[in-house]
This record gives sequence, C-alpha cells and structure tokens, in this order.
Amino acid sequence: MVLPTQVLPFRLPATIYFGIDAVNKVADEAVRCQAKRPVIICDPGVAKAGLAAQIQGILSKASLTAEVYDQVEPEPTVASLDRCVEWVRQGGFDLLVGVGGGSAMDTTKGVSVLLKNGGSIRDYFGIDKVPQRGLPYILVATTAGTGAEISNNAVFLDVEQKLKVGTVSPHCLADVAIVDPLLTVSMPPSVTAATGMDALTHAIESYTAVKATPLTELWSLESIRLIAKSLRTAVCRGGDLQARYDMALGSLDAGIALANASAGSVHALAYPLGGTYRVAHGVSNAMMMPYVLEYNYLADIPKFAKVAEAMGECLDGLCPREAAYKAVEAVRKLSQDVGIPQRMRDVGVPDSAVEAFVPGAMATARLMDNNPRRLTEKEVLDIYRRAW
Repeated sequence: MVLPTQVLPFRLPATIYFGIDAVNKVADEAVRCQAKRPVIICDPGVAKAGLAAQIQGILSKASLTAEVYDQVEPEPTVASLDRCVEWVRQGGFDLLVGVGGGSAMDTTKGVSVLLKNGGSIRDYFGIDKVPQRGLPYILVATTAGTGAEISNNAVFLDVEQKLKVGTVSPHCLADVAIVDPLLTVSMPPSVTAATGMDALTHAIESYTAVKATPLTELWSLESIRLIAKSLRTAVCRGGDLQARYDMALGSLDAGIALANASAGSVHALAYPLGGTYRVAHGVSNAMMMPYVLEYNYLADIPKFAKVAEAMGECLDGLCPREAAYKAVEAVRKLSQDVGIPQRMRDVGVPDSAVEAFVPGAMATARLMDNNPRRLTEKEVLDIYRRAW
C-alpha cells in the first residue's frame, strides 16, 4: 500500500442540518445570527412554488419579518448579481437566506462577498481572492444536485467572456447549510434529472481528482452509490420520499467532497457550453461527462473500477481495465435513462462552434490541473467533437 502524501484542508459550513423538516431550523439559526432584518433570495419559480412564503412563515415564529427578492436568474450573470446586491444594500438587511438551487445560492454568496468587500465579483474570480467574510447567510437547498449549500465557490456567467467563472474562497462557505428532502419533492422530472446528474458529476470528479484525499473519497463513493440507485426513481416517480431522501443525501455528500477535492475537466469543458449557449449547468455537465471519462479512466483504473462498483455494475470476470470502463458505460446509461440530451447538437450547438470552446476550457486551470489525466488542446477538441 502506498500512503497518500498530500495534506490538504477539509472545510465545511459551520453548521449543517439534514433531514425531514430540517427547514424549520431557519428560525433558530436566524436568532443565533442575531438577525433583525433578514431577506430571502430566490428565483421566481421558488417564489411561485410557495417555498419563500413557507420560510417567511417559519421566520415569523421567531418574530422576524423577512422580505423576498425573487428575481434571481437561472445561470446568473455578473449583471444579475449586481442588481441583487444593489437591492439588498438599499434594504439595509443584516442576514441573507438563499433559497433554491445553485443559481440562488451562488447569488446569495456573491451578495455577501460584495456587500462587505465592495467592487465587482470579477475582482474575486479565482482562488482565495476574497479579503474578508461578508454578511452572514443561510443557504436552503431546494434541489438535489448543485451542492452549492456546502461548496466554497460561487459561479457566474461573464457575458463578455462567454464563460462561467468561479470565485473560490473559504469566505464562500455558508454560515448555515440546510438540506430538507421534502423541499425537493416539487421538482419536475427534467430538473430532477439535470440536478441529479450534476451531483453525480461532483461525486465522480471529486473521487478521481488530483486533490482527492481519504476524507473526500468517503463522501464521494457514498454519493455515487446513493445517486446511482435512486435517481431513476426520483425522475420517474417524484413523490417517492425514499428516493428523494437518498438523492438529497447523495447531493449533500457530493457537495462535501466537491468543496474539498474540487472538480475536473468535465466542469471545465461544460463551462464554455453553458456560457455561450445558456445550457443548464447540470445538463452541460451530464452531456460532457461520458466523453471526458472515456479519456480519464485509463489514468486511474482501480478508482474507476470502484466507481463502476458503486454504481451497481457487475464486475465478475472482468479484467481491471474492463471493470474501469464499466464506469463510463454506467454513467452513459443513467444519463440516457433520465432523459438528458446526449450530444451538443441536441441542444442547438452547431458544429462550427465547437473549436471555439477549447480556449475557454483550457483557461480554467483550477479544474484542468485537477483532472486525473492531463489533457492537451488537441484532446479537448477531440472530446468536444465526439460529444457533438
């Protein structure tokens, strides 16, 4: 046995709640934060579903009146973040409660950073560029996929670059993260599928990442197991509470691993696709994943065989390489079964656009350098062409 030599930090939000009715802890934590004027940040869909009003009701039990900002955009741009920052600044709020999927939670993180540190979020794109902690905030997940409630990064679309760019910092860790499986029951099948495959991407990439550690690997593998066994049911029968519970827990586990081991080339190649054609993050990750894994699996055959095993594949009688490739096949089958588009052409990307994605993918060094196999520009272009 070769002992791992790298020693990396393992960071999480200060407080995490998971379980049925965990959302009711919002009031206790708001009081603990000494909030006087909380604001709920969400998108129109979350508000329409009544989830913002539900949290307003919970906060009212602690004699707190919360206003609602419900104009978060899907795949938020820098400009959309700026609008939210200005609205919150004018309101004089002292606690942010981000409610929703990754878009709402990343927007909440960005608001917290900018209200305290000033400037534009572009000033903080990259790793460890946020000088100090911002306004306190609670994140409440309503999807089982993004892991944003746990992660230490916030991603925004920079329209000028036509690229999604991340701010990565311990100051982007929530004060409180809340994951209540009951809040995910109202998700439609398409959102369940996209966010679920996003969580699976987090789990597999963090497990095979250069920065993976024995601590992160525990969370990654358990996440893969939970998602592989429950995503199909959650998509096909959304009211199945066991499937929703397992998906919420699998997403949380993946988020914990992702926050500490980070992602790899699947995310790097997906960002230009989402940035240029506004393809949902979970869909773009799911589309790129089988093609990237086909390149990656040879870099760590034992680990990819473990991925296949966690996904329920029968490996009896297979040589190590065949067992590792089963992970690629398992991901592709799951993606197909839950209705994810399989090629970029299926979401309106023309063949002529593919080559232009390469520089954007290669520029995301924090992800490309964390990939288990080094990819050149030629290999990245080949992956894009296979995925087209």
